[in-house]
Amino acid sequence: MTSSDAALTQLLSDARAWAAQDPDPATAAALTELAGLAGDGVAAARQELADSFNGTLQFGTAGLRAALGAGPNRMNRVVVRRAAAGFAAFLTRAVAEAAPGARPRAVVGYDARYNSDIFAEETAAIFTAAGIETFLMPAALPTPLLAYAVRALECDGGVMVTASHNPPQDNGYKVYLGRHAVEDSGRGAQIVAPYDALIAAQIDAVGPLETIALATDGWTVLDASIAADYRAAVAALADPAQFPARDLKIVLTPMHGVGGETAVAVLEAAGFADVTLVAEQAAPDPDFPTVNFPNPEEPGALDLALETAARVDADIVIANDPDADRAAVAAKDPDTGAWRMLRGDEVGALLGAHVVARLAAGDAGAPGAATGTGAAAGVFANSIVSSRLLARIAAAAGYAHEETLTGFKWIARVPGLLYGYEEALGYCVAPSLVRDKDGISAAVLIAELAAAAKADGKTIFDTLDELYLVHGLHASDQLSIRVADLGLLDAMMNRLRVSPPESFGGSAVETAADLAEGSEQLPPTDGLLYLTKDRSRVIIRPSGTEPKLKCYLEVIRSVGSAAELPQARLEARAALDGVLADVREALGL
Repeated sequence: MTSSDAALTQLLSDARAWAAQDPDPATAAALTELAGLAGDGVAAARQELADSFNGTLQFGTAGLRAALGAGPNRMNRVVVRRAAAGFAAFLTRAVAEAAPGARPRAVVGYDARYNSDIFAEETAAIFTAAGIETFLMPAALPTPLLAYAVRALECDGGVMVTASHNPPQDNGYKVYLGRHAVEDSGRGAQIVAPYDALIAAQIDAVGPLETIALATDGWTVLDASIAADYRAAVAALADPAQFPARDLKIVLTPMHGVGGETAVAVLEAAGFADVTLVAEQAAPDPDFPTVNFPNPEEPGALDLALETAARVDADIVIANDPDADRAAVAAKDPDTGAWRMLRGDEVGALLGAHVVARLAAGDAGAPGAATGTGAAAGVFANSIVSSRLLARIAAAAGYAHEETLTGFKWIARVPGLLYGYEEALGYCVAPSLVRDKDGISAAVLIAELAAAAKADGKTIFDTLDELYLVHGLHASDQLSIRVADLGLLDAMMNRLRVSPPESFGGSAVETAADLAEGSEQLPPTDGLLYLTKDRSRVIIRPSGTEPKLKCYLEVIRSVGSAAELPQARLEARAALDGVLADVREALGL
């Protein structure tokens, strides 16, 4: 028998063993059929089977996320049951150590993807059997609502079953900690190291599937009041006393996700009554039929929303991703007359300046108002790959600013956080309510600032220009390289480390930092940062959630007057193109 024949025999044996224990008849049947095809020599079936059993899906700071299907390298009821049992063991131990005698408490939410409700209910059953007081969300609801519930219900843990903006075939398992299980700054936030490793160790220690107990009842299915409480709290962020304008025609798309009903209700409660939903994308649909990827950042994803906006003559488009933790914004550019989506950095700066304006007026209900004395108590924060503009906005207003690693699990943990964002359309405007990115609360403040601009006879692009006149024109761009072989990511990063570039866009590199070495400000992470003599910045890193190498570029140009802005934009675009060409060359593309 050849080694190839032996490998196939072992693979088929593993598949039959999995199918025999699989509690889901659908995945068991699909696996049996796939194994039959692989055994008959169908190459594609063998490859799919091999990938499904190629190791075990690893639990990390993003929890779990993968394609649905049978096998240890897919999202399915076996993998989820083991993850739930391991997380339950972690919570039990953590609470026993931190608060002896206290009963652990957890809340479980889910979106409308395939199997999300099943994964959530089985998680609740396993938590309950493990002695954890467990709450289950009453319906498929946004991720920010689950993050809100972790704090509002004083839970030690939270699970959100979602794959966010991933393709339809995927699902995921996002984990939060709270109350007794984590330090104060992490309560209600997603996990970071070392919690991921501690939870993973407990998952690895789970015995055979049949030893995992599932309760038949005993958990609490929350009533609709949890969603109503969230809606009321988020709508109350609006500040009609300082920003009374509400004349704004909004087009909103939930992108076939679970945010539509909640977002419309919150906007209307905040006084924005003229909201048009994109009809074709309004209802949750796990197939996401009108988009190639259900991610507002992807080309074409906003086409239907922009068509709707043109038809109803809207002022602004707001798009949430399927679990509504991100928000995209589009408006009609006065320079071109064409609709365009704003970059995450542009929205991040607009929201940051708006939060500063609210705080300057002494608004006691300002988003996430931190305790402290003085006019500038509290911190603004963004991820290291986001624009440097927010730091300048915060400094000019007398506020502290911090950069964090990529991901809201880091941004949300900044002590005294007033506002935080990352360029990938994530905004935390109310950390006292939701210690995570929240596309719905962000939508309220986006609407508020856009209505205020309109009342003054301006657009949000004019507001951006005002920021550039004060702080310099900050222009950014990205290059994303999707790979089929993850080894290519390591190869490209190694190429840069062995042969570091000496300049970008004709400007010499003055600072080159290997982020893997860490610093006083940042824990180690795989990435490279370059600063050039003309203040251009390049950051290159592998994506933490997708098989991509991501390159983040930013150039800054000083602007003396509004009349100089058009030329400054042209120069900034030319500079970005030059940097982009040098990045491609450095990567060997």
